[in-house]
Amino acid sequence: MSTTVRNLAQLYGLRLGFVFGSHVAPQATLKRAARLFSTPMASSRSRALAASTCGARQIELLVDDHRIAAYVWGDPKAQPYVLFAHGWSSHGTRIAAWLPQLRAEGYAVVAFDQPAHGRSPGRQATLPDFTRHLLAVGNHFGPAAAVIGHSLGGAATMLAMARGLQAERAVLIAPAADPVAAAERFAGLMWIGANLCQRMFSYFERIVGTTFDEQQTHRNAPVIGRPALIVHDLEDRDVPWSEGERYARYWPDSRLLTTRGLGHRRVLDDSGVITAGMRFLSGEEVGEHLVSSPNLPFGVA
Repeated sequence: MSTTVRNLAQLYGLRLGFVFGSHVAPQATLKRAARLFSTPMASSRSRALAASTCGARQIELLVDDHRIAAYVWGDPKAQPYVLFAHGWSSHGTRIAAWLPQLRAEGYAVVAFDQPAHGRSPGRQATLPDFTRHLLAVGNHFGPAAAVIGHSLGGAATMLAMARGLQAERAVLIAPAADPVAAAERFAGLMWIGANLCQRMFSYFERIVGTTFDEQQTHRNAPVIGRPALIVHDLEDRDVPWSEGERYARYWPDSRLLTTRGLGHRRVLDDSGVITAGMRFLSGEEVGEHLVSSPNLPFGVA
């Protein structure tokens, strides 16, 4: 109870700080909001260190002068391998529930911790960082049989494949489709007004060298010529189901598998989802095909 009260007090303290700061010190408050938005939860470090590595061979890669902790099961040089992209405030060993079936089917598996996540150093990260590092890890190990991306890792998977990541298939689980909406949800949670939120967009875009709009799903998924399975839960409170549905509409060769009652995190570990994913990796059709065109409202085909 005391921890809950303390966390609530901290949240309301932050909220009130943004409300008053936007009026009395807008520039400093803007930078504070941007820093908080790009800082993973501190607890993600402790969760990653406490999680089992499931016997992985742990290696370190250097990407843009950043040290990246990576985990390897099997031999990616001799076996087809699956590359895993974790989500925000998460870590590479979240792929653990998939390992028994992937290894039993002869796949090697590669996962890694994004900057400021898990065992990788750093304090902040952005979606362009997630994308760039995923591309670098993929380039290091070579063409993958598949990429599995969860949450923000799903968005990074889509962006990386649109920019040349070589993978035969993709499984996106609870993928975030709209960075603008994500920032607006953050702003609403923290009581950041519309004006400060818009300025935060501009501030980030100057720093990372790309716009939020350029990272939208509907601007990137249509150019990807590989099949994808999109899995999203109707009761996902972190990333709305409609964002997964958007992937399925704009990714030409994709299908949507809808679940219920698994939320945003348990959907990654669910045995039914894993079985469906393995069927998809073997070439079976899983889920529903959605269609969309300028002349025909999208829907189930």
